[in-house]
Amino acid sequence: MFSWLARMASACWKPVRRYARMNKDDINDVDSMLGDSLLWCRDLEKHSLGEFSFAVVQANEVIEDHSQVETGQNATFVGVYDGHGGPEASRFIRDHLFLHLLRLAQENGTISEDVLRSAFSATEDGFLGLVRRTWGIKPLIAAIGSCCLVGVIWRGTLYVANLGDSRAVIGSLGRSNKIIAEQLTRDHNASLEEVRQELRSRHPDDSHVVVMKHGVWRIKGIIQVSRSIGDAYLKRPEFSLDPSFPRFHLSEPIRRPVLTSEPSVCTRVLQPNDKFLIFASDGLWEHITNQEAADIVHNNPRSGIARRLLKAALNAAARKREMRYDDLKKVEKGVRRFFHDDITVVVIFIDHELLGKKISVPELSVKGFIDTVGPSNFNILQGLM
Repeated sequence: MFSWLARMASACWKPVRRYARMNKDDINDVDSMLGDSLLWCRDLEKHSLGEFSFAVVQANEVIEDHSQVETGQNATFVGVYDGHGGPEASRFIRDHLFLHLLRLAQENGTISEDVLRSAFSATEDGFLGLVRRTWGIKPLIAAIGSCCLVGVIWRGTLYVANLGDSRAVIGSLGRSNKIIAEQLTRDHNASLEEVRQELRSRHPDDSHVVVMKHGVWRIKGIIQVSRSIGDAYLKRPEFSLDPSFPRFHLSEPIRRPVLTSEPSVCTRVLQPNDKFLIFASDGLWEHITNQEAADIVHNNPRSGIARRLLKAALNAAARKREMRYDDLKKVEKGVRRFFHDDITVVVIFIDHELLGKKISVPELSVKGFIDTVGPSNFNILQGLM
């Protein structure tokens, strides 16, 4: 058994030649098509069960959305990490969660809901360790966190785990060849009554665990999402911030973690009528519904479909301000945040006829908004077959 695992680990970590570099300059020349220098994409690439489309638009001065798609011969991994307070947590997740998943898959000989939970827990522990090491010189790192949405397709089964309000939606064919959108994830956001009730039941002695502030429900009057990686000041009393940081200062020390890093997890055996998946940060869902997104994917060509979804959301954001998207394109990053959030969209098409077949799929590592990307080490999941 040990020698088998050792051989698998060796195969996993042996460098592969085929890899991708991805940044705004390396990807498609979107400027010539849309004139939006803050939008970049991969219009269509292959994965183990079909094709995928990937697009990102920046709104913040420093982008806080980070993401990745990892493809191998028999498995596909998608991660969307919507940071808040800064990019450090979402970058950390992008650089560590997938590797934890590989290690745990090796140790357990499979992918499962428990393996996903453990990968999230290891990532949380790692980031809190980083906070502990740097808090003395950079106190605000305790207020940095990220939502985390992950999907894994392996052996015809989809595993999805999430923290926060990024969302995974599946499009399935129903009667009369109509596409039906089904949300696979649960939004962990205080705007939902069920989330507020959950928080109150966990903190019956804290009447201010969730309060309305400026017309928005917020946890401790500060944050909307109830589950995240990071946000150490709302999880560990030793990371409380003093009054010199009024935005994040708590009037009383927390007695127990207010936020949690325990993900909601679901498993679904993919059926022939399941046609595609949409993984996106909440910036998309603020402007278009699940069904609208599914209809756009179903009724348009595959190539560039993630970019098309972004454009639909940006047109909607512009209309809310009584302007055109052509005018919104001219707004610079930072100021752009007043109109919409950073948005990441990944569309995964599911071609069931490819299940169990050996097809030529590059071992591709596509990561949103970084300078260079190393080789994908997804061989391990292939070894588990």
